[in-house]
Amino acid sequence: MNKSDIDIPLSTVTLKGDLVLPENAIGIVVFSHGSGSSRFSPRNKMVAELIQQQNIGTFLFDLLTEKEDQIYENRFNIDLLTSRLIETTEWLMTNEITKDTPIGYFGASTGAASALKAAAYFKKSIKAVVSRGGRPDLVINELHLVTAPTLLIVGGLDIAVIGMNKMAFAQLESVKEIKIIPDATHLFEEPEKLSEVADLAITWYKTFLREPER
Repeated sequence: MNKSDIDIPLSTVTLKGDLVLPENAIGIVVFSHGSGSSRFSPRNKMVAELIQQQNIGTFLFDLLTEKEDQIYENRFNIDLLTSRLIETTEWLMTNEITKDTPIGYFGASTGAASALKAAAYFKKSIKAVVSRGGRPDLVINELHLVTAPTLLIVGGLDIAVIGMNKMAFAQLESVKEIKIIPDATHLFEEPEKLSEVADLAITWYKTFLREPER
């Protein structure tokens, strides 16, 4: 399994990322984290490690530089975060190591909005999207453009976000599913709940990341 700390040279900044690529990986899951989080998020790292065990690569990266992250409004600037995710995805699509590997997204909280907006931009080039406690409603006007199979996962105790996800779910026209995990709050901090998220995500990626046979 190859593990690399990577500098991602974008048009205006250089971002930091952690790439883990198992040999003969069936795909790469790019993580788009929520506000105030980073590639060091313990929740995303745990999910990423479980995904890696299933022969799927992961790419966790910071959507903002340290200096940009100090400006609170940047954390909720969906257009900015989406542009960073798009540029980073294009970098992966042209990088010698990753260019032939199918790509999926895993978005958490506000990161789910940028993941879905980027998926709408890339159309069929993104193979699968999973949202964990996400805010897909923040890009509700663009959800009909998403072609990637999309799984929305919400905690059963996260009442407000359940409503937002159901509203967004109705706008999605791709293959879609919504899963509500009983007795879980927004961050899935209860015992075993994050593992349930990972299991659902892994099943989704295994189903949709693989390129169809020609």
